[in-house]
Amino acid sequence: MAWNEPGGNSNNQDPWGGRKGGGRQGPPDLDEAFRKLQESLNGLFGGKKRGGDDSGRSGGGGGFGLLFVGLGLLAVVWLYSAIYVVDEQEQAVVLRFGKYHETVGPGLNIYFPPIDRKFQENVTRERAYSKQGAMLTEDENIIEVPLTVQYRVSNLQDFVLNVDQPEVSLQHATDSAVRHVVGSTEMDQVLTEGRELMASEVRERLQRFLDNYRTGITITQVNIQSAAAPREVQEAFDDVIRAREDEQREKNQAESYANGVIPEARGQAQRLLEEANGYRDEVIARAQGEADRFTKLVAEYRKAPEVTRERLYLDTMQEMMSNTSKVLVTGDKGQNNLLYLPLDKMIDSRGGSSSSGSANSSNTTTRDPAVPVSGDLSQRNLRTREGR
Repeated sequence: MAWNEPGGNSNNQDPWGGRKGGGRQGPPDLDEAFRKLQESLNGLFGGKKRGGDDSGRSGGGGGFGLLFVGLGLLAVVWLYSAIYVVDEQEQAVVLRFGKYHETVGPGLNIYFPPIDRKFQENVTRERAYSKQGAMLTEDENIIEVPLTVQYRVSNLQDFVLNVDQPEVSLQHATDSAVRHVVGSTEMDQVLTEGRELMASEVRERLQRFLDNYRTGITITQVNIQSAAAPREVQEAFDDVIRAREDEQREKNQAESYANGVIPEARGQAQRLLEEANGYRDEVIARAQGEADRFTKLVAEYRKAPEVTRERLYLDTMQEMMSNTSKVLVTGDKGQNNLLYLPLDKMIDSRGGSSSSGSANSSNTTTRDPAVPVSGDLSQRNLRTREGR
């Protein structure tokens, strides 16, 4: 029967074992409560309760009961720490007795510490590493080159086991690769359009280093920001850049002038060559024509010498007299020949030139066109031309 039920012994006892009207009144004693709990546990694990006569002796199974409780608590803690969850983006490497055992994928898993050791990492997240330092270019200029390396863990087993500190190794390899590429590149390429090519070369060289180390790291991207000279020499560096720009501008102007003059000179040279070739062909063709004409003329001369001779004389006289302003007038037999000088036509054709007039005056004499000239003179002139 409960202590607080009607008709029970509620008048003499309270739930803490005290009696009303006695010397103990007020709140319960905590030491007494712990003692009762210990006695209950001892009874649960096979111990004996303390009696009134053997209050100085403890129960035989009390120590073993506490040991079992402690072991149970340790088992719960161990089980809690042994069970782990691997996310979708993660992997876990388990070592058993310090040796690789397995690589665990996503899901609920368990391992057995301290026999096993677990290394859990995110293998899909992009990681970044930034670096900046002074480097020497191929043309012996010092520049500041900042860059960022993006990477991820591609092989967790190599990342955990092969290198003690793989990310530190990545930093050292990056420094070596960048210095090698910048040291084999001129300053202009580093500052201008050569950065993309440099980034590609750095990525290839860096990935080759990491593969040789077997770090389990894959380089996804290398970005080289704008390089600049150190602050201490920035002004001198700017002067050098301006001087090189002026040099390049002068070279471009010279090349532009050369591109304009050289083709013109080549055109003139080609024109002279073409004219010379044309003159050569003309002379050769004329000589060949004269030779052919002479050959044919010889053949005709042999057939009719008198007729051919007369025709040659008339052609020659026509050619000679066509360039003079003198006119020879002949009449019938027994009449004197007249030499007619058309001065008006001579003056009109020569335009009144003083030099031409003086030359004409030295060659001719001014006479009245109607005055006849002596026949002996005309005959003598005619005979002279026939003798020619």
